[in-house]
Amino acid sequence: MWDPADYLAFADHRARPFHELVARVGARSPRRVVDLGCGPGNLTVTLAQRWPAAGVEALDSSPEMVAEARARGLAARVGDVAAWRPAEDTDVVITNAVLQWVPGHEELLRRWVAELPAGAWLAMQVPGNFAGPSHEILRELGAQLCPHVELRESPVLDPAGYAEVLGAAEVDAWETTYLQRLTGADPVLEWITGTALRPVRAALDDAAWAEFRERLAPRLRAAYPRRADGTTWFPFRRVFAVAHVR
Repeated sequence: MWDPADYLAFADHRARPFHELVARVGARSPRRVVDLGCGPGNLTVTLAQRWPAAGVEALDSSPEMVAEARARGLAARVGDVAAWRPAEDTDVVITNAVLQWVPGHEELLRRWVAELPAGAWLAMQVPGNFAGPSHEILRELGAQLCPHVELRESPVLDPAGYAEVLGAAEVDAWETTYLQRLTGADPVLEWITGTALRPVRAALDDAAWAEFRERLAPRLRAAYPRRADGTTWFPFRRVFAVAHVR
């Protein structure tokens, strides 16, 4: 289950890649703009602001997230990104920090490019930090305390990989590592609680979850030490691709 409060705790850091992704979309007067994996809708509303004449379609697999998005005035609905098909008037598709959760999403991207109308834009961003200390520690501890939970090694491609997948369109692909300054006693733990730790939380009861966090916290503190000013640097790599359909 997604918790909008956990996810929004780092809203500024999570918003920056979204804005940098959308800035590369050159659509001027799209008819329909789609946000696949809209989350709580705090970023989706900026799409309506940029393209006020467009119809905005918002989709997310989490009822809790969709409820939050609807509270922001969006006509969001619960749905599976993997089952989504573009309407004939779909001119912009944004999928931000979503496809890492979708096995086989490379074929999904190929299908979307084939089904979108000529001139449409498809923009995607996924986290690329699965080899970072936070995820390595998580996988090691998960193998010890909850071996039945699958914690994937690297479910995403690099920019060249996505450029190849989207090669039927004109593609702009790149990566950025953000050096994020976090605050709080265990900021990296709180960050991954809203994302990477979701499968672990779903599989554990309250007592086991508390033990898991208690074991994980000191290892993350050692990997990401607090600085003299009380903040913590958290490098975070992200992979982007924008396709303009011919």
